[in-house]
Amino acid sequence: MPSLLPTTDVPGADLPVRAALAATVDALRDAGSAVLVAPPGSGKTSLLPLALADSRDGRIVVAEPRRIATRAAAVRLAGLLGERPGDRVGYAMRGERVGGADVRVEVVTTGLLVRRLQRDPDLPGVAAVVLDECHERHLDADLLLAFCVDVRAALRPDLALVATSATPDTDALGRVLGAPVVTTTAVGHPVDVVWAPPPRPLPLLPGSRVDPRLLDHVAQVTRRALAEGDGDVLVFVPGEREIAAVGAALAGAAAEVRPLYGRQTRAEQDLALTPGPRRRVVVTTAVAESSLTVAGVRAVVDAGLSREPRTDQARGLGALVTTRVSRASADQRAGRAGREAPGRAYRCWSADEHGHLAAHALPEIATADLAGFALAAAAWGTPRGAGLALLDPPPDAALEAATTLLRRLDATDADGRITARGRRMAAVGAHPRLARAVLDGADLVGGDRAREVVALLSDDSLTGRDDDLAARYRALRDGRDRATAHRWRQEADRLGRGGPARTPMPDDLAVGTVVGLAYPDRIARARGADAVTYRMAGGTGARVGESSGLRRTPWLAVAVADRPPGHADARVRAAAPIDEPTARAVAADLVTTVDEIEWSDGALVARRVERLGAIELASTALRDPDPLQVRADVRDGLRAQGLSALTWTDGAGDLRSRLAFLHAVLGEPWPDVADAALLARLDDWVDLGDVRRTADLHRIDVAAALRRLLPWPAATRLAELAPDRLRVPSGSHVRVAYDGGDPPVIAVKLQETFGWTQAPALADGRAPVVVHLLSPAGRPVAVTGDLASFWRQGYPQVRAELRARYPKHPWPEDPLAAEPTARTTHRRPGHASS
Repeated sequence: MPSLLPTTDVPGADLPVRAALAATVDALRDAGSAVLVAPPGSGKTSLLPLALADSRDGRIVVAEPRRIATRAAAVRLAGLLGERPGDRVGYAMRGERVGGADVRVEVVTTGLLVRRLQRDPDLPGVAAVVLDECHERHLDADLLLAFCVDVRAALRPDLALVATSATPDTDALGRVLGAPVVTTTAVGHPVDVVWAPPPRPLPLLPGSRVDPRLLDHVAQVTRRALAEGDGDVLVFVPGEREIAAVGAALAGAAAEVRPLYGRQTRAEQDLALTPGPRRRVVVTTAVAESSLTVAGVRAVVDAGLSREPRTDQARGLGALVTTRVSRASADQRAGRAGREAPGRAYRCWSADEHGHLAAHALPEIATADLAGFALAAAAWGTPRGAGLALLDPPPDAALEAATTLLRRLDATDADGRITARGRRMAAVGAHPRLARAVLDGADLVGGDRAREVVALLSDDSLTGRDDDLAARYRALRDGRDRATAHRWRQEADRLGRGGPARTPMPDDLAVGTVVGLAYPDRIARARGADAVTYRMAGGTGARVGESSGLRRTPWLAVAVADRPPGHADARVRAAAPIDEPTARAVAADLVTTVDEIEWSDGALVARRVERLGAIELASTALRDPDPLQVRADVRDGLRAQGLSALTWTDGAGDLRSRLAFLHAVLGEPWPDVADAALLARLDDWVDLGDVRRTADLHRIDVAAALRRLLPWPAATRLAELAPDRLRVPSGSHVRVAYDGGDPPVIAVKLQETFGWTQAPALADGRAPVVVHLLSPAGRPVAVTGDLASFWRQGYPQVRAELRARYPKHPWPEDPLAAEPTARTTHRRPGHASS
């Protein structure tokens, strides 16, 4: 059989990876698996599959992480053989297949190969599987790798596995595969890095938005790249909006500007990838980072940003978040410039900033919605992925959210094992939510219409930029966009065929019904008459755009919504109208009726409420609410308001202070009376049975309530251990001030303490009293816990300062011998002590 690997004189076949092909084939012969590490643009995807086809009988299957890369790789491989895809090289992805059973090399998307394995894990006729671009760490690729390892171990020890990576961080890959690592560091052509930061830093704006001035700078650097070299320029920005902005800023440039991103039609992508008579500026996203080669590129301009999916597990919402690119991704982007000739990579940031970038981007398993992963793992017989050879374990919170959803959809049982319905859902080949809509939507809207709507939802390149899914459905059905409509029809046909609905239903409501079946937790009801803001069943607020055709729609079934950082409400990206009866039907498991008793605005409100998730449908007043529930809700209301809602008389406050003192000094059984402790044990001291409003709280005798906390029989010693007043030498009874764990304090006029050498100690002698000695005017002149020392050292100075100011009060030279008194004296001639 003639060799498929072309000789080096074939254009595009003399690539650096050729030097590692023999070692990779040898590793597969000896170990059955291998990891091939080679820099971007070195020819891994182009030459490795052909070399494997020469060394093995059977088909070589190459798994690519993206649809656009799958088709482009097949075109490139077939071109090296002088053929078109469909002869010896074919490709397949969801809804599209080129080439028959006799192709030698088949390029497929990772998701498609996962589903093939689910149907037939033996992979009959397949000699080797190449898992391309594993460094990108897509979730489907991680799952595919784990399944293939399982297949080799249990069913097909002869199946060769090769994982390729553009980065040298392959320890985990080698460990999971149990494979040797073959590395080639040779690159075809050098790439000079040019640091081109903007004149001043331009960080991301609130909501992770890109500063327009940065995009203007990217366009300026692109013009510089055109002027300083020849060939085409590849420009990396994070998303479609930025592609459009940079394209507009390049108006009039000496090149043809072509956008390239995943949501384009095949024709638009082919146009961007095909060199023309004029120089090109291809403005793209991460789709062209590593697995996709753009011919003719001699320069790369990198904005240094990436847009990555994040899932809010608590709300069940996804969002695309703009982040700084990792160093590994920046290197892969730069490598695009050296694919065919020496090139330059212009980085729109500084060398110092580069050193602070993350080494690698987060793997998708760490941030993604894991419902599809969990269903695939359950169908494989490994619930929750237990036992699978995964590069990273799935996060607990995301996995719990996924398994909860599958149980709610009856796709798995309580132990995580797949059910018969779950197998039907897995066979649909779509996200579990969409699979549920296909299965359950057939009776409501008709099988064909259910699949047509799900086809629209399953591919974001079909939904367009309009948030009105019903309008988009009508446009596709009417064939106004022929290329997109053809792809939509292919996807609908892939999902199967079905019969009519049980009852006629308008198209708009049919779309809303299917969306509601897929996303019942995103059914939304307008908050007000303007119908601009909504409450979703999952509890999150939502808002439609100012120009949306969905405004003033009372009920929506939301398919896509994201909540930008710092925003309370999610932004509705795609939705369809629905009515309340239909919402109740498709989300029946979310409809509940409960008796609610709550403390609201200082009063008890008791009502029976019907809800669809977090959406209130109806309520009626409860005349005879459950007394136990009443007490519980009053208790919650008081806890929310705090103890200040009670009326604290001086007596209540004093008693609380004395108890706090004894708890601090003596501990148990004297109770803790801090706010948190009292609120935690309200039932032990406050009778809330008759409370219905704030006024009832004010009438509670707090002092009497606190006395319920006094321990018995220790309570009989309260006056002894923590008296509210102390008798001083003058005979007066002076109030004792307590402040928790601080020493107790009395404030008394100095003349009332003559002869007193030692103040008492409270709490069984553990807490000496601190005495504040006052002037005749009631102002402190001394603070002491040692009266004997004060009379010796402090009193002479006090006497000297105050006796002239207060001549009617006694100031004896010997206070220890003087009679304590609360009264003034009259001066007599010659009486020097007063």
